[in-house]
Amino acid sequence: MPHSTPIPHSYDAGWPRARAGATLTIDLDAIRANYRAVRARAAGAECAAVVKADAYGLGAARVAPMLEQAGARTFFVAHVDEGIALRPHIAPTSRVFVLHGPLTGAEADCVHHDLIPVLNSVEQIGAWRALAHRLGRPLPAAVQLDTGMSRFGLSEEDLDRIDADPDDWRGIGHCLVMSHLACADDPSDPASAHQRDRLLAMRARLPAAPLSLSASSGIFLGPDFHFDLVRPGAALYGVAPNGTAPNPMRPVVRLQARILQTRTVGPRDGVGYGLTYRPTSRRRIATIAAGYADGFMRHAAREGRAWLGTQPLPIVGRISMDSMAVDITDAPDSLTPPGAMLDLLGPQHGVDEVARGAGTIGYEILTSLGHRYHRAYVADGAASSLS
Repeated sequence: MPHSTPIPHSYDAGWPRARAGATLTIDLDAIRANYRAVRARAAGAECAAVVKADAYGLGAARVAPMLEQAGARTFFVAHVDEGIALRPHIAPTSRVFVLHGPLTGAEADCVHHDLIPVLNSVEQIGAWRALAHRLGRPLPAAVQLDTGMSRFGLSEEDLDRIDADPDDWRGIGHCLVMSHLACADDPSDPASAHQRDRLLAMRARLPAAPLSLSASSGIFLGPDFHFDLVRPGAALYGVAPNGTAPNPMRPVVRLQARILQTRTVGPRDGVGYGLTYRPTSRRRIATIAAGYADGFMRHAAREGRAWLGTQPLPIVGRISMDSMAVDITDAPDSLTPPGAMLDLLGPQHGVDEVARGAGTIGYEILTSLGHRYHRAYVADGAASSLS
């Protein structure tokens, strides 16, 4: 039998953070504050919470219970498996909607795990109705309408087809009618008002049910877009609802990467794959423990920065799978030895700023953050860790 030696408690207490190349700190208090701020803005409507994609990459098992404590009683995920994974972490009385609805053959899983499908097609309606018939009881569902995004939901032609057969709704308990705005992040775009008006016209052809149109950005378009239920997602996690006004949401994440090695390079030297960065003078370069496998795209180096406190430090050369190079010439040597931490996301440089530098959006930055980070969750002033 293999011999094993118990790990001393003094060693076990802090080793996950100590051995990690980077630490992602997730502020659950900020998520709770953001939820309450959005709920107040949509007063009069139920405020649900979107926790798809593992709560936008931040960990639904930790985030959803905090949102439930803040008052959320309805959650949205994208896939059935996400709903199954979420169920043990929230109250049995909380509702879980599956935005994609069930794939063929997964309808019974929704019933077994108390998930409410969002029915997006005539085929999904038929399969859900057939299951209700076999079980001998109505089954709750949401129905999505395509009001102009040409993505998910029933079209006008689908409604014509359903109107021809009144039995199509038999056995389906309508608990929500919803659609999704395509241009809500631009308050001046008339497409949002057009979609709102089209939703009101289309919903008149359905059985009565509460109405939902707005996700994070739509909530900030005002009360005419709130209806009965709003579905904030990215705003809960600190992403700006639109780019035309200061971000009203609290920042949620901080990412710190450890300096692994430093060296001094000169005009004859190159840095990184392809040697794309060649300094024109002597520079001090730090290699830090985060790369494109951790969610930082290779092309982001063109505009990317790490931060030492309030001091920006340029990323140089190509970002590698597990590391990147940072020019620390202008930072004090005493603050940048191997083992020191630099910010990649934080108070000086949030997800939206990083996204702009990478030519993308804050949503993609959050959901791309890798699983190799040591994760520390902060709530009520105390931190807990998940390695």
